[in-house]
Amino acid sequence: QLQLVESGGGLVQPGGSLRLSCAASGFTFNYYTMAWFRQAPGKEREGVSRVSGSGSITDYADSVKGRFTISRDNAKNTVYLQMNSLKPEDTAIYYCAAAPRRITTMRQYDYQYWGQGTQVIVSS
Repeated sequence: QLQLVESGGGLVQPGGSLRLSCAASGFTFNYYTMAWFRQAPGKEREGVSRVSGSGSITDYADSVKGRFTISRDNAKNTVYLQMNSLKPEDTAIYYCAAAPRRITTMRQYDYQYWGQGTQVIVSS
């Protein structure tokens, strides 16, 4: 059974850092593009970052470039999102998602499998 389980969310002050993790099981991890999405209250879900199956190609939303870093450890079936210089506007529920490795977008409708989400709150 395919499963994605996020962890690492929490409350952090502006300028702080968090590292999200997403543990995957039930599928051949390196065959899949992995991505992080987020959804703030009253807003649509948006793509934050994606990483190719091998980990060699990454992509970021303009709003997080230079602050967030996506990575994956295929030996551990885990994808990470290191978030630095956090801003209040980064407050959202963060989801990891998986799509077949041919997918090179951050459109949510291209992703088949989703985790349950982890809450990130950036506030003083």
